[in-house]
Amino acid sequence: MSDAMDDERERIREQKKRELMEQLENGGGASDPGDDSTETPPDEPIEIDGGDHLESVIDSHDVVLVDCYADWCGPCQMLEPTIDAIAAETDAAVAKVDVDRHQRLAQRLGARGVPTLVLYADGEPVDRRVGAQDRASLEALVERHT
Repeated sequence: MSDAMDDERERIREQKKRELMEQLENGGGASDPGDDSTETPPDEPIEIDGGDHLESVIDSHDVVLVDCYADWCGPCQMLEPTIDAIAAETDAAVAKVDVDRHQRLAQRLGARGVPTLVLYADGEPVDRRVGAQDRASLEALVERHT
């Protein structure tokens, strides 16, 4: 089953790469009409280093899934492969906030338990989930807002 998931991830990465290359070859990019000047989401989660950094990430991407986590949290550890897959395989940026390092930011995000996931679309929080979530639910949530 792991090989099938790896093959699927590779297929998706290659597809995204082809789409990006086509966009660049056709003069696409941030100056395209209707592009809203947002960045292409990275294929890996973004480790947040403070409130200003988080705001910058939210402003730079149409859809951002914020993962409030703690290293000592078992459910957070179980969720990590899913979070990595969401970053790699969807059009959402994924931001990770360590609640122990950034307690005030975690409070501002309403993270009273970990993991807490907050989905932002067009700069506004549109959904919040607490506890471990399955991959299909998170993918569907992201797709509804992309």
